[in-house]
Amino acid sequence: MSETTHDGRVVVSDRPSPDDGLSATELAAKYGLAVSGARPGLVEYVRQMWGRRHFILAFSQAKLTAQYSQAKLGQLWQVATPLLNALVYFLIFGLILNADRGMEREVYIPFLVTGVFVFTFTQSSVMAGVRAISGNLGLVRALHFPRASLPISFALQQLQQLLFSMIVLFCVAVGFGSYPRLSWLLILPVLVLQFLFNTGLALIMARMGAKTPDLAQLMPFVMRTWMYASGVMFSIPVMLEGHPEWIADVLQWNPAAIYMDLMRFALIDGYGSENLPPHVWAVAGGWAALIAFGGFVYFWKAEERYGRG
Repeated sequence: MSETTHDGRVVVSDRPSPDDGLSATELAAKYGLAVSGARPGLVEYVRQMWGRRHFILAFSQAKLTAQYSQAKLGQLWQVATPLLNALVYFLIFGLILNADRGMEREVYIPFLVTGVFVFTFTQSSVMAGVRAISGNLGLVRALHFPRASLPISFALQQLQQLLFSMIVLFCVAVGFGSYPRLSWLLILPVLVLQFLFNTGLALIMARMGAKTPDLAQLMPFVMRTWMYASGVMFSIPVMLEGHPEWIADVLQWNPAAIYMDLMRFALIDGYGSENLPPHVWAVAGGWAALIAFGGFVYFWKAEERYGRG
């Protein structure tokens, strides 16, 4: 396009761009551009997660190996820590406060150790989930991947740690007269259901922790309260005998108590079905499905915001 100036010279000007007047959205659509870090659809997100399954497993194993790499006892602390906690609780609750009322010593000690190990699985998953995003901002900002990979990987790390601890738990059970039997096969579905529940919790806490990092300072108090309310150190029906029945029902139906009681029922000879609330397997499955699916969707909803600002 040319123009003639007042002095007779011809000036060639740029042709108008065909993109003039288009908005940023229209330009992106015209050239097939997508927003960086945009949230995909739920089905596509699941497909991406499946594509990163090897990364999730490798990341969890690396974190597990590195967790105690600076300690002289190394991976033995995976077992020693919950065992020492169980010993402390036994000295305080078993010997001083008589929390073992209604149970023989051969039942109470594996009862207590099982409770500590199983609840620690949930507690560690929650605490790891709180820091899953806020503690890995460098990775989140540097690479593009489904952010749910991180809390799921941390929950998987805690599952692997529990599996190491289960060897000691089996030894404690056998040492106090609970020998392998068919009910021990129930341990597998209990672990699967609790893992799903813990993963959902980790996803929920990861989104909340990404927005409010101070949540990591508050959660130890919340988890300690939950532990005392879940019957880790005592039998809920026996301890609350004489109190309104609904209180014991509420505490027994909470998911932490459900998974602990199912593990105790599977593992300990003297811990029968009379200690379990009605429809316990349906409730365990319901908690796992609700929290796992709900937590995944809740986390996915904020996928675009992780690592921003």
